[in-house]
Amino acid sequence: MLWLSVPAFAADPSDLESKLPITVGGVDKTLTLEEAMDALNIPSVSLALIDQDRVAFARAYGDGATTETLYQAASLSKFVAAVGALRLVDEKRLDLDADVNARLTSWKVPTNGFDKGHPVTLRGLLSMTAGIGVPGFLGYEVGTPLPNLTQILYGAPPANSPPVTVIAQPGSAYHYSGGSYEIAEALMVDTVKAPFPDLMDKLVLKPAGMRHSSFAQPLPRDRAVEAVTGHDAEGKELPGGWHVFPEHAAAGLWSTPTDLAELLLLIGRAWRGESRLFLRPETVREMLTPQNGGPYGLGAAVSEAGGSLVVMKRGQNVGYQAYLILLPGEGQGIVVMTTSDNGSILAEALIRRAAELYGWPRLGKLED
Repeated sequence: MLWLSVPAFAADPSDLESKLPITVGGVDKTLTLEEAMDALNIPSVSLALIDQDRVAFARAYGDGATTETLYQAASLSKFVAAVGALRLVDEKRLDLDADVNARLTSWKVPTNGFDKGHPVTLRGLLSMTAGIGVPGFLGYEVGTPLPNLTQILYGAPPANSPPVTVIAQPGSAYHYSGGSYEIAEALMVDTVKAPFPDLMDKLVLKPAGMRHSSFAQPLPRDRAVEAVTGHDAEGKELPGGWHVFPEHAAAGLWSTPTDLAELLLLIGRAWRGESRLFLRPETVREMLTPQNGGPYGLGAAVSEAGGSLVVMKRGQNVGYQAYLILLPGEGQGIVVMTTSDNGSILAEALIRRAAELYGWPRLGKLED
C-alpha cells in the first residue's frame, strides 16, 4: 500500500469549510463554505472525504439535509453503471471488445459509413470512444410522459433527445456521450433480461453497501421524501422539485456522497490487488487505464498527477451538480454533491481545499 503520511481528518470540519478558493462573477475570492454557498445560490451541499482507505468524514449543509439525504448523482451515474457492466464482464456475460449488435435485441446500433469495419463495442461505449452522439439529456418535469429506453435510443416521442447514432468512426476519438451509456444500458438489460434499476441493485448497489442509493426513475413516493430539491443558478427551486431521468445509466442515479465513497473504496482496494470480491484487480486496472487515446478509462476520466493515478468524474443534471475524485494508490478521495446549477464551482473549490489539506498531488484541470 502507498499511504501518504497525513493525519486522519479531524472531527472538527472547520479546516475544510474555510479558505475555499472561489471565483464568483469573474472575481477570485477566498470564502468560507457558508459564504460560498450564499454567493453561488447553492441551498445544499453534501460531501464525504476518503482518507487512509476509509470514509474519514461526511457532512451535509443546508436545506435540512443529512448525510443520508438523496441527491441526483447526474453523470456520476455513468461511473456506477460502468462498474455494473464490468461485473458482467467478470462473469463472462459480456465482452468488452465484441460487437454490441450481436447481443442487442430490443434495438440495434444503426449502421452507416462510420462504423463499416469498426464495430461499436462495450469498451468504446464506456470510454466514450465508440463514436456515439448525444452528449447529454435534459430530463423531464415531474408528471410529464416519460419515454422508455427504446424510445430514448430511437429519439421517438415522448423522448426530448435526438436519436442515438454513430457520428464518428468507432475507436478513432473521444466524444463525450450520454448516448453511449444508454446503449450500454440496453446491452445490459437485453443480456440479463431484467429492468436496469433492479439489475444495478443486484450488481452494484447492494454488494457495495450503497444502501441509500437507487436508479429508480421516478423515485417511489416513499423514497422521494428522502431527496433534496434541485435549484437553478439563481437559487430558484425546480418545478416539482427535480427532473426525472429515465436515462438511467447516463444520469438516473439517486445517491449520497457516503454511498459513492464506499464504492470508490472497493474500486481502490481492487486496483491495489487487496480484494477480488467485488471486481477482479485486472478488470479494475483496465477500468482505470485511458482507452483508445482518450482521457477516459471505463467510466471516468483518469490521469496522472505527481506520480499518482487520479480518477475523476463530474455530474451535471438540471438543478444538481456533483464531483468525485479517487486516488486509488493512496486510499484518498472525495465526493461532493450539490443542489444547484452552480454546484461544480463549489465542488471544485472543496476538492482543491482537500488536496491542500491532505497533500494530494497538484490535480491540474478537473475533467468531466
